[in-house]
Amino acid sequence: MDVRVERRLFTVEEYHRMAEAGILSEDDQVELIEGEIVEMSPIGSRHAAAVKRLLNLFLPAQAAGRAILSVQDPIRLGRRSEPQPDVALLRPREDFYASEHPGPEDVLLIVEVAEHSAGYDRGVKVPLYARYGVVEVWVVDLLRGVVEVYRGPEGEGYREVRVVGRGEVITPLQLPDLHVPVDQILGET
Repeated sequence: MDVRVERRLFTVEEYHRMAEAGILSEDDQVELIEGEIVEMSPIGSRHAAAVKRLLNLFLPAQAAGRAILSVQDPIRLGRRSEPQPDVALLRPREDFYASEHPGPEDVLLIVEVAEHSAGYDRGVKVPLYARYGVVEVWVVDLLRGVVEVYRGPEGEGYREVRVVGRGEVITPLQLPDLHVPVDQILGET
């Protein structure tokens, strides 16, 4: 007897209702990816330090009113995905997105920091961001000591993919006066 198993995929609205009903809590380290509730990797000290360094590097853009810094907050991508990237730079908005989570059109840059999740970020999250038109994504690969830069979404991928390392500087496409040294993202070895 052949048994057919079907997965039950959730919408963003159902995902939020689970939180309202107490099925999911703010302490649950999960995100909604393509209708599936996915447990996120625990955040180690190297990962947390890289996020803090990124915040420090991006603060001038927020202070100048050119971007809103978002840290491990949801980005709504269609009906079935609400990832929580480590860092996002968002278009400024007076309500700071109190009325709704930002969508792909609000994103200037997404940064995923990966200590042990680079394969997942590269293989699942980057194509998801591309599919929804996020213009630029960086994957900070702490194990390899590089930053992967993805620009120009096209279908499931990006037209431009660069790997930059120590000694190099990255400038976000939508914030051309913000120069980010890779050494300062990665910290000391």
